[in-house]
Amino acid sequence: MRIQSKLPHVGTTIFTQMSQLATDHGAINLAQGFPDFAVDQRLKDLINHYVQGGYNQYAPMTGVPELRQAIARKKSGLYGCELDPDTEITITNGATEAIYSAISALIRAGDEVIVFEPAYDSYVPAIEVNGGIAIPVRLRSPSYRIDWNLVQELISPATRMIIINTPHNPTGTVLGQADLEALQDIVADTDILLLSDEVYQHLIYDGRRHESVLRYPELFRRSVVSMSFGKTFHATGWRIGYALAPPAITAEIRKVHQFNTFSINRPLQHALADYLADPEHYLALPAFYERKRDLFVQAMAETPFELLPSAGTYFILASYRNLSDLGDQAFARWLTREKGVAVIPISSFYSDGTDERIIRFCFAKTDELLRAAAQRLQ
Repeated sequence: MRIQSKLPHVGTTIFTQMSQLATDHGAINLAQGFPDFAVDQRLKDLINHYVQGGYNQYAPMTGVPELRQAIARKKSGLYGCELDPDTEITITNGATEAIYSAISALIRAGDEVIVFEPAYDSYVPAIEVNGGIAIPVRLRSPSYRIDWNLVQELISPATRMIIINTPHNPTGTVLGQADLEALQDIVADTDILLLSDEVYQHLIYDGRRHESVLRYPELFRRSVVSMSFGKTFHATGWRIGYALAPPAITAEIRKVHQFNTFSINRPLQHALADYLADPEHYLALPAFYERKRDLFVQAMAETPFELLPSAGTYFILASYRNLSDLGDQAFARWLTREKGVAVIPISSFYSDGTDERIIRFCFAKTDELLRAAAQRLQ
């Protein structure tokens, strides 16, 4: 039987490859983005409460009302955005499903989607499997700033969507007010949609404010915003996130969502609804992760790596230009095998494999593990 692949150039992700290599060689895994510390006991107790209480059958396709209402209250308090829980909030199987369902619902064959690279690796395959055309805007180190004049030049009659990500994986950069205002000017008087990936909304440092699309009504009316509980509450394996969008866009996303995952883990949803009642659970996160970032930076001071600034996420980039002439794919594998620390090569986040000899570390780890990794790299 002959199979004609819709994604002929897609293989096993670099995250799976590097995590397996770390396991094979007993390396400290600072590659894949997951915390290695415990979920809050209070949240685990809430989940157990709802499991034991019999909340174990299908949840509503859109998400349980209590959680959607809790999200609406949270966004109102954080961003001054009044969302309708019934028509503008959908619980999804992680933020990645929110992204995929949005692209599947809104992108048709031949539509162009502007993507800023380096980019989270799910964007381009989701565009291409739905017949869209990814238009990359390549960001360069060390600033990785967006040239909005270039974006304006790339707009064409076929442009259907622009994808932004702030705080940005993998670079740790964040968009500011001037960026959102520039984007607003570009899409004004067009039918261009926005997909705003904001899964690291609470992981932002040095007193910065997260510039969510939700703060900008003229942007939100054409937007899908994807967010994640897994990233926020140290539980990436739970795969629970949500999509926020105006009613007409939400209706289209739900058409895909209901035939994809349909509904999401019910006891988790009820537990999270209760847990969100205390804002401190998420308001304390910037200080928590900023301390880990600073600890890792200090520990890495005696190594030959040049760390780039990280204003958000739980990632930090490092240049090894003065250390090796190897390409970043080969260097990441060498570092894992020979020095016992697994990292991610940044060329994996570019569709053309742009290689500036930069790697990504994840600092969402215990203090002891971060110090041990830095010791190995000295």
